Amino acid sequence: MKIREFEVERWMNDYEETCRYNLAETCVRSLTAGELLDLSGRRDEVLAELAATPLTYGPIPGSPRLRGLVAGLYATQGPDNVLITHGAIGANALVHTTLVEPGDHVVAVVPTYQQHYSIPESYGARVDQLPLREEHGWLPDLDALDRLVTADTKLIAVNNPNNPTGALIDEAGLKRIAEIARRAGAWVLCDEVYRGVDQTGDGFTASIADLYERGISTGSMSKPYSLAGLRLGWIVGPAGLLADVSTHRDYTTVSVGRVDDLLACVALENKDAILARAHRITRTNLAILDEWLGGRHDIGYVRPSSGTTALLRYRAPIGSYEFCTRLLERTGVIFTPGAAFGIEHTVRIGFADDTETLRTGLDLVGQFLDSLGGS
Repeated sequence: MKIREFEVERWMNDYEETCRYNLAETCVRSLTAGELLDLSGRRDEVLAELAATPLTYGPIPGSPRLRGLVAGLYATQGPDNVLITHGAIGANALVHTTLVEPGDHVVAVVPTYQQHYSIPESYGARVDQLPLREEHGWLPDLDALDRLVTADTKLIAVNNPNNPTGALIDEAGLKRIAEIARRAGAWVLCDEVYRGVDQTGDGFTASIADLYERGISTGSMSKPYSLAGLRLGWIVGPAGLLADVSTHRDYTTVSVGRVDDLLACVALENKDAILARAHRITRTNLAILDEWLGGRHDIGYVRPSSGTTALLRYRAPIGSYEFCTRLLERTGVIFTPGAAFGIEHTVRIGFADDTETLRTGLDLVGQFLDSLGGS
């Protein structure tokens, strides 16, 4: 099997550990283990649970406790509809491996996480991409999707909230996608790893798993829950599909780590506190970004409705890899080149890490833009 280089991950691997100001981070500012214990209000009890945890294999699908807690993030799902995986990246890969065969037709809404088109392509699928348009607020043209989906379409891959734009398909839009898929008998894989940090309300929009009988949701503890280091995610969908996924999973991973499972349980049992923190950070920081952009004429964006990232379009006449490389060398600030998502003259910013890092980084980006002949 040959597969394209994962452009976003390669960029991050090369530079995120050496930058001074990380404005490419996509997780809400990470919690320490101590902060998680403090948020739980049960430090001694959790440490006692941890001390008593045998470091052997755990339940292969994930502990019943954890699967029940994940199911609670959805409106109509139960523990039998949940399979715990090694991150959302593992969840997405397993779904594609299970469903996609050579010659299958897949429709991927782009820009998105590269897994959703490169993996099906590598398996020999015919992949049609539906590009999001900036002038449409980075939301999919569902009439165009309807035209792309045919009787032999196997899978529609969507990312909601969207990475890198932060655009959010509402419940009505998701229901329309379900109707389009139902006509073809296609599955819908919705990568919902950023679900939970909408800019309004309780932070949650509807999930495709609750709206469509062939809807599959993937998620993780990484983004809104600030626990990427657990490397723990999930697939939520029909029990029959999860049985097929489990067959493939047996060839790649056994259980997730029992410590990871336990700490994920602690986090989800205290999700209200963790998500309240995430909402404070994402809403405060996006307001800072919005104000900064409002004072400039050489860079702008479609304001995100959710998630932790935004796609910024700049006016400087250089490509995004050159822009990001020069920015990093001169200022120590890292963005992600928009070309890694197939959208040139843009950069992806992650705005949900440390607030002071964001402020300092934006000041330095402003100076860099001024040096290029900006406002």
